[in-house]
Amino acid sequence: MASKSLLLLSLLIACIALPFAQAQLGLGGIGGIIGGLLNPILGLLKIQGILYCTPTGNLGVNATTTPVFPNALVQLQCGGNVVSSTTTDGSGLFSILLDPVNFLLSTILSGCKLVVNTPLASCNASLPSVGSLVSDLQFVGNTLIGLLNIGNLIPMGFQFNANIH
Repeated sequence: MASKSLLLLSLLIACIALPFAQAQLGLGGIGGIIGGLLNPILGLLKIQGILYCTPTGNLGVNATTTPVFPNALVQLQCGGNVVSSTTTDGSGLFSILLDPVNFLLSTILSGCKLVVNTPLASCNASLPSVGSLVSDLQFVGNTLIGLLNIGNLIPMGFQFNANIH
């Protein structure tokens, strides 16, 4: 009886540790299947940042007086398709949560970007009324909250694109 309990405990520990090992080593196969079943509970990808009301959407030279860009639509586009979107709050803050079962970190970093099509003129009439802000993404590490592993991504820096998207 004790050996059955020990075997069950070992199996449980292996199932919990497997998604973390899979993420570290890039394992597939049965590890991918078990990890895929557990990741919705144990993992998330979080893209977060603050959008500023500047020609580039980034923090200005005088950081303390840089206005934020509230109510702007921020889209995550992968391969030209919008896969998720959110709206900045009154502080210019945006946050997008993704399930790592559906989105691989390497794919997001190489094939996705943040796009803001809301005209800059909507937060400052002296800024352009056409064009968009575009930023690649950067991985900045993981946050562990109990068994929940959150992969954190931030914009690398928005750039103004005069072409309408």
